Amino acid sequence: MSDKNLILTLARVIIAAAWADGEMTLEEINSLKDLLFRLPHAGLEWGTQLTGREWAMLEMYIESPVDAAERARLVELLQAALRTPKDRALALSALEDLIQADGVVTDEERAVAEEIKTAIEAVGVGVIGQLGRLMRGTVQRRSQAVASAPNREEYFEDFIKNKVYYAVRQRLNLGEVNPDIPEADLRKLSLAGGLMARVAHVDREVTEDEFDKMVNALQTGWDITRETAAFVAEVAVSEVSADLDYFRLTREFSTSTTEDERVGFLDVLFAVADADGHVSHDEIEEIRRIAKSLNLTHKQFIGAKLTIPRERRAN
Repeated sequence: MSDKNLILTLARVIIAAAWADGEMTLEEINSLKDLLFRLPHAGLEWGTQLTGREWAMLEMYIESPVDAAERARLVELLQAALRTPKDRALALSALEDLIQADGVVTDEERAVAEEIKTAIEAVGVGVIGQLGRLMRGTVQRRSQAVASAPNREEYFEDFIKNKVYYAVRQRLNLGEVNPDIPEADLRKLSLAGGLMARVAHVDREVTEDEFDKMVNALQTGWDITRETAAFVAEVAVSEVSADLDYFRLTREFSTSTTEDERVGFLDVLFAVADADGHVSHDEIEEIRRIAKSLNLTHKQFIGAKLTIPRERRAN
């Protein structure tokens, strides 16, 4: 494994350690990002900086808590990545730097750090091949256990291209709801929810009326239960204030729908904007940008705009 890949693996374990108590403040998250940037082969000063895609992989772990099972899977990946005493020293040093960063080490943080350190130190670098042959049965049993642990990287492409679906999938894995709908429809639902949330959030606030319009549109448009529609809408609203990639959303929605579906969706977007009885200039412009990104014509946009009476929309 290259030094860069070792750093990526190490960084994921460091993030897992930072999530030991199940929460991180924005300040802690920013400090963690700064620490990761200082790792060898991560920042510019090392000459081999991480790419935007590689940083996105780390962001996927930073954005939501890493539980004990997922942490165990990541630690095993790190164990497999260690090849020299220098590798092991780097891993141990970086982990210690992390837990000492704010000058306060909680019992939970220390316990998790020790768990990870023990796993790292248990690796006999230089004789991994021999140990593998000696303990094949044990390794296989452990691998089977780790294989069942959460692995958010299975959904990395969704994290990049369809952030709402990624968040929906993460919460489905926690058993919050169990929608009986095809996977393709769930992805399309998430894209639609994300775009509706963009319009609803133009004024930096999503009202109850706007939320209800989103739920109704999802429920009737995809013939799903109100519970599932509300779940997707709630996730979409919670994600829209984060780094929701508008251009990827529109591109993915465009490729997964027909032109007629996209034209009809403009009516839905205007209905969401009109939930409070008035469509503002900013909301109209947001829908105009979406229509253009969905490869719809100006005439099709105007047709949707005219579904809202003149007295309820800005000129």
